[in-house]
Amino acid sequence: QVQLVESGGGLVQAGDSLRLSCAVSGRTSSSYVMGWFRQAPGKEREFVAARNWRDSRPSYGDSVKGRFTISRGDAKNTVYLQMNSLKPEDTAVYYCAADFGGGSDYKSYDYWGQGTQVTVSS
Repeated sequence: QVQLVESGGGLVQAGDSLRLSCAVSGRTSSSYVMGWFRQAPGKEREFVAARNWRDSRPSYGDSVKGRFTISRGDAKNTVYLQMNSLKPEDTAVYYCAADFGGGSDYKSYDYWGQGTQVTVSS
């Protein structure tokens, strides 16, 4: 089992930056793909970013490319999502996820955190 706990959400203004953290514990593996997804009210869960730590190649959803960055802490038990130039349409609950397969399809992930709310005011 893998446990994921997100933190760092909050209320910010458009143009601001915010960094989300995901604390990873349990039966972790460097082979995992770590992903971030978000879900706004009434919408399907949307892919934000993912990274396969074996080859360190990140991927991003089109709506966040150039603004968001996924990274891992030196201790390798924390995953970050740096969000810059935030827009009101970024408002959502953000989830951290882990899986051996990973990718941009949220259905591929077995492990999820509880989510953290990000609200961007205009």
